[in-house]
Amino acid sequence: MCGRYTLFTPASTLESRFGVTFGDDFEPSYNCAPGEDLPVVTGEDPDRVTRMTWGLTPSWAEEAFDLINARAETVREKRSFADAYESRRCLVPADGFYEWVDGGDGTGSRPYRVAFEDDRPFAMAGIYERWTPPEPETTQTGLGAFGGGTGAGEGDNVKEGHRGDDRIRETFTVVTTEPNDLVADLHHRMAVILAPDEEERWLHGAPEQAAALMDPFPASEMEAYPVSTRVNAAGTDGPELIAPVRVE
Repeated sequence: MCGRYTLFTPASTLESRFGVTFGDDFEPSYNCAPGEDLPVVTGEDPDRVTRMTWGLTPSWAEEAFDLINARAETVREKRSFADAYESRRCLVPADGFYEWVDGGDGTGSRPYRVAFEDDRPFAMAGIYERWTPPEPETTQTGLGAFGGGTGAGEGDNVKEGHRGDDRIRETFTVVTTEPNDLVADLHHRMAVILAPDEEERWLHGAPEQAAALMDPFPASEMEAYPVSTRVNAAGTDGPELIAPVRVE
């Protein structure tokens, strides 16, 4: 699976690499985690990044989901993903991801970072959805019943609206596939990493064309190394998280 990743490449480099505008609110992250609003590139708006929540909720859901991964083998058939795969594919910029390995000595799992040897940024294959929370049932007539409210309660995780509806939440998931030879030593799944010349086809190609891209990226240019267990806590961040550590 892909449950955490890094994106600390400078915004100017990312803009050049992906041909998009990242905006002034971009901050590097050494521990991108589910539930966070993270940058993606969509076919609908390919000239800039859009921030979406990691953890997909299907458009038909009655309550929020948190589907952080979608299996390449079934993404076209599963109800939760099929519609998004057909027409809402996206690029998830990253420059590394984490996997955990059981140490076998009772000390718990050891995190490893997987990245290209030169730390260059890349795109993971993603799909995204737009979900509108159901209107709450009302027991009395108030201003909201006459269009004066949004239907969102205090504390709701409401994102900037799309097409005028400020209750719509935009979410994404990362597509995973069989691991390459490097990742296979760490986990039985890995994120679908797209080569630069595959990204346009993932965004705009026919479903059959996109299906041909969901294979494991070759291991020859990649590396994996152990990092601090501090990365286990989703709230932690900082460059020290990607520093190699010695495993006894």
